[in-house]
Parts: sequence; C-alpha cells; structure tokens
Amino acid sequence: MKGRQSIWITGAKGQLGQAILRQIKQSNELLYVLSTDKDLDVTDMTEVSRYVITNHPRAIINCASITDLDECENDVVKAYKVNALGARNISAAARMVDAKIIHISTDDVFTGNGNVALTEFDTASPETVYGKSKLAGEMMVRELNPKHLVVRSSWAYGDGDNFVTHLLQQVKEGKTVEVAKDQISTPTSMDALARAILCLIESDEYGVYHVSDEGSCSRYEFAKKVLELTGNDVSLIKPVLAEDMTGGYHRPLYSVLENLMMKMTGIYKMPQWEEDLKEFLELRGMRNDRNK
Repeated sequence: MKGRQSIWITGAKGQLGQAILRQIKQSNELLYVLSTDKDLDVTDMTEVSRYVITNHPRAIINCASITDLDECENDVVKAYKVNALGARNISAAARMVDAKIIHISTDDVFTGNGNVALTEFDTASPETVYGKSKLAGEMMVRELNPKHLVVRSSWAYGDGDNFVTHLLQQVKEGKTVEVAKDQISTPTSMDALARAILCLIESDEYGVYHVSDEGSCSRYEFAKKVLELTGNDVSLIKPVLAEDMTGGYHRPLYSVLENLMMKMTGIYKMPQWEEDLKEFLELRGMRNDRNK
C-alpha cells in the first residue's frame, strides 16, 4: 500500500483501537483514520456496507470483538454474532471496495494442550466458545476476502480492563490474588501489537500472522514481574493451578505463539516481553523498581 491511505478501525474505542490511534498520531504520516465517533453495529451487514461504500477505506482493522470468556459461554449466539458474523460482514464489505482487512484474533483458537510454540501452520482447535467464535471469524475473513491479514496475539494488555490493571488494583486494595502457575504464553502490550499491525498494513503481506512478544512465562511469573517493576509486594500473589482457581472459564494452558511468518518474511521483529512490559509501565509513570 503506497501513499497516504485512509483506514477504518472497528472497535476503535477498545484498548487495541486506542493503541493504534496513538501510534498513528505519534509516528505515521501515511495513514489517516476515518471518524471513530460512531459506534457502528458490525453485526448489521446493511449498516457496515453503507459505511464502507460511502467512506471507501483502503484498509479496515477489525478490533470489534467480545473477549470475555464468561460472557461468551453464557450467550453463545451473541459471541458468534459479534466474533464471527461481524467479521464476515466487515470482510465482505472490504472486498466491495477492494480494501485490505486486518482481522484481530487470539491464541485461544488453540487447545493449549501441548508444550511447543505454535506456528501459523499448526491446526487450530479451540475448546471455549470464545475461541470457537474467534476461529469462525478467522475462517469467514479468509474465505470472503483474498486481501486479508489474520493477526493472532496473546495475553494482550493495555489501557483499560485487563490482567495487568486488574492485578494492580487488587494489590492496591491489599488483597491476595490467585494466579495460575501452569498457564504459559507470552504477554504482549497493545503498544507493541499496534506498531506491528501498522507495519503489516503498509506492506504487501497477506495471510495469517502470529504477532506476540518474544519469550514466554507463566501467569504467575508475569504477575510477579508486574509487581516487581511497580514496586509492589510480590507476596500478595499466590501461585495456584488453573483448575483450582475460583470461578470462570480458563484459557489454554500452553499457548505460546511462534512469530514464524514475521521471521520468514523479515517484515518486523517483536520485542522481548520483559522489555516491552518495562517500556509500557515507564511510559505511564507506573514503573518503580530499584533497577530502573
């Protein structure tokens, strides 16, 4: 994609959408974003088509999604309607105007029963409604628009309600937090993910891409590092088995993503997760460790 390009970000008010907007404002002069003031219903094909035909974006980044596992399990129809039907509508509309679609997906499309990093060529076989609905969305996008990028990431955190902010809030209140010691993946900041997406959007690349930070850790190790870097009491987190945690549905036990396509194409290199976390906290004035 050459020259100045217009893009439409669905779900622009979410954590990733906001991170992408910040990155564009800070460092990208080749992209301008269509109005994000309106909460367009991605499940309404007529509304989506009308918006795309009227505004004619050259690329669409689909961040619209229901990510809460409990919500997906409790309302299967809603989960598939947003995560699959919505993706179908956006992909089909993008094809109407020959636009590239960047569809955001997740490590939850894998079972998580192995112990080897997963590449874009490994078979996806999710077990939760969330994972199944996201995989269905991937399939819709891939089938309906040849100019697609499916971007899978893992353990994403940003400005809003997520593992990092929830952990810090609980610790601030002096609560002991149970954290799974047997769930292993790679924490990835929305900032790092946004930078990679903008690199991909301006490229001529298509297909499925894993976009996660390098390295891996358990949820407990991640939580411990967050508390260490923010000067909090590490003893307030309690390592437990995922199956013993109270309430809720659990994500895959092992979902480390190998960024194989990025490494083969040489298009982008993600940071180590520890360095990414340090930068994330530093930029928000939250870092308070002795080795700063």
